[in-house]
Amino acid sequence: MSIGHVLGLLTHPDLEWESIRRDGESVGRLYASHVLALALIPAAAGYYGATQVGWSIAGGDVVKLTSSSAIQLCTLFYCAMIVGLYIIGKFIDFFAATFDVDDTQPKGFILAAYTATPLFVMGIIAVYPVLWVNMLAGIIAVAYSVYLLYEGLPILMKIPAEKGFIFASSVLTVGLVMLVGLLAITVIIWSVGIGPVYIR
Repeated sequence: MSIGHVLGLLTHPDLEWESIRRDGESVGRLYASHVLALALIPAAAGYYGATQVGWSIAGGDVVKLTSSSAIQLCTLFYCAMIVGLYIIGKFIDFFAATFDVDDTQPKGFILAAYTATPLFVMGIIAVYPVLWVNMLAGIIAVAYSVYLLYEGLPILMKIPAEKGFIFASSVLTVGLVMLVGLLAITVIIWSVGIGPVYIR
């Protein structure tokens, strides 16, 4: 069961990646048992933090979002995570052919979903929206996700570590490009009126 892999990825990733490779989960099953549930953690935590706790900048007044504004933004964020993982998974499968991965079952989405696990889990910190705390937690989560990517890709794809390093670097580049694209889309969405509505 994929939720059972979460603890293993955080404690003994090498062994867990081997177990994940043997499981051979389908995209549908992985969405249902892992992605849809874990992606709720940062979205729900963000909603609670933005509407109930609020944040202040440089010791100023506490700022919160209206419930309707927060639910819109958190829903869009949740959907972006779900769709983004699928797109990255497709890119990984495309790269797999380029790197001569000899596997009949595509594993791109499996790699993307489990690599994102630390980001999902660490998203709980959004219930306490203090900028430096959230930044520190985000850096730790991103660093561990990158580690999982470089560690897990050669195991999951059954390729040499040297080739896996180049493959993983290509995947990381796609992820960074997608992040920039997501920021651009966010600006466009805010410009058409779907943006934060503050309560001071």
